[in-house]
Amino acid sequence: MENIHLNIEKAFGFVSKEQVYAQETKANECMATLHQGTGAGNDFLGWLHLPSSITDAELTEIENTAEVLRSKCEIVVAIGIGGSYLGTRAVVEAMNNSFDWLHTADRKNPILLYAGHNIGEDYLYELSEVLKGKQFGIINISKSGTTTEPALAFRILKKQLEDAVGKEEAKHRIVAITDAKKGALRTLADQEGYKTFVIPDNVGGRFSVLTPVGLLPIAVAGVNIRELVAGAVSMEKATDESVPFAENMASIYAAVRNELYKSGKKIEILCNFHPKLHYIAEWWKQLYGESEGKEGKGIFPAAVDLTTDLHSMGQWIQEGERTIFETVISVANPNHNVTVPTDEANLDGLNFLAGKRVDEVNKMAELGTQLAHVDGGVPNLKITMPAVTPYYIGQLFYFFEKACGISGYMLGVNPFNQPGVEAYKKNMFALLNKPGYEKESEAIKSRL
Repeated sequence: MENIHLNIEKAFGFVSKEQVYAQETKANECMATLHQGTGAGNDFLGWLHLPSSITDAELTEIENTAEVLRSKCEIVVAIGIGGSYLGTRAVVEAMNNSFDWLHTADRKNPILLYAGHNIGEDYLYELSEVLKGKQFGIINISKSGTTTEPALAFRILKKQLEDAVGKEEAKHRIVAITDAKKGALRTLADQEGYKTFVIPDNVGGRFSVLTPVGLLPIAVAGVNIRELVAGAVSMEKATDESVPFAENMASIYAAVRNELYKSGKKIEILCNFHPKLHYIAEWWKQLYGESEGKEGKGIFPAAVDLTTDLHSMGQWIQEGERTIFETVISVANPNHNVTVPTDEANLDGLNFLAGKRVDEVNKMAELGTQLAHVDGGVPNLKITMPAVTPYYIGQLFYFFEKACGISGYMLGVNPFNQPGVEAYKKNMFALLNKPGYEKESEAIKSRL
């Protein structure tokens, strides 16, 4: 099968090919640091060979558990935040029909809904109302079981499920994905007898989509997880340290990003011309933002959906401050065929498009946008996906993960920690008078 492909030619008017290839030694050193486990955060490298280490037995267990939930439930709520949520939604939104929620009479798969990714009272109320009278189940994803957003959602939904079907039946509709031995959710799961899967200690949340964290809810939604993993395995091989720099798209992407950053391009905008890729961009934003944004460094990751956002953000991208570059995900072949019809009156003036596929129009919009943005001072990188399938999404996930590890080390940061994430939590707990935060509470209230 084909691989996804990276083209950096439209960046060479802003940094030279010689500059990018001059980073070969450094990129290779950072690649070696990853593979030898000698860098900062080396206790979180379990993702590196994760795709090729997943066994058939593990996939079968996930598929069997998914089938139990599918057989019992009209709706399954996946509870999680950050990496425990974004990868799943990226795959499911990309692979499901765009109007999936309207398909009720002929559904083959449960509707997958999400909770624990916000602290929205109206959201939780409306979710609870939707679940009334429905057969539903829960996949609760949390390493500790005490992260505020998912823990709050689980407390509410667990009670609703137990009130609806009883504790005995509820335990067969709840799956916990958590730590192997410790934590509040592990303790509860053992006490209640929930089916459990383990979040590996050496895989951080934003790299966890190919663990049960992502694979179970993705399987519940009816997506072929074996194809997803197979795509990741192929990209693991294609970006291995044995692959020369000039042929290694993860190394090239890391190198060109860092060269653009050094030249003053501080913002990377991930663009797509396929609306089903919106949540892949949301997953990517966490991956790069949380991995590189520290110690006063890091490219700011942003995202737009095109052509939609050309009518909102397009002006800024075209003529705003020249601190940006774009990485465009281009889909070579859509999954369906829609042709523009002829209209005798031609009041909209579109008969010049009659007989053309909508995708041909979209591709010309993509090309025209690329040329306009490059002319407007925006370097442009392009990742081509042959099609939107689980296989190519698996490739894309692993490519971005591998490039992120290399890029973070090239930048000089630990790409596998997130110390800044705790700051808001400390303030929130102090303001809520959580036991143990008395001193912080007094200090923060004096500032209000």
